[in-house]
Order: sequence, then C-alpha cells, then structure tokens
Amino acid sequence: MVKVHEDRFRLLAGEDQLGLYQWNTGVAKHHFCRHCGIYTFHRKRVTPDFLGINVFCLDDAEISGVPIVEVDGITMTT
Repeated sequence: MVKVHEDRFRLLAGEDQLGLYQWNTGVAKHHFCRHCGIYTFHRKRVTPDFLGINVFCLDDAEISGVPIVEVDGITMTT
C-alpha cells in the first residue's frame, strides 16, 4: 500500500466491480474486487483525505522505489 492524497487518485475503470467494507462509524472505507477479493484501496478514519493504494493493482507501476514497511496489523487502528 502506498499513501496518496485523494486529489492525486483517479479510478479509471472497474468501479462497478468493487465491493466496499465498512464498520463502526462508516468513515473508513475498504474497497476490494468482488470477483477475486483482492484489496485494492482504502480510506482510513484517521487520514480521511488520503487513500492507501495497493500498487500491485496498477498497470505499469514502478514499485522498486517504494519502501517496504513491516506492520503489526493487530495493533493498527482503522
């Protein structure tokens, strides 16, 4: 996942193929492919003007410069 300001994100195709997962306050939005289940992008409650983008869902993305950060998912907030 790469954090991107919402002004720099544009979904070009496939919006009708995405599912949405929300809970609690409904502010956080987690989008996934309805067919294969891949987690495509999200909007967190704590940073609602930024999106986390799964770079492996992008065509021709150059990811060699993207830092890899280990996270402990159990202690993360949404």
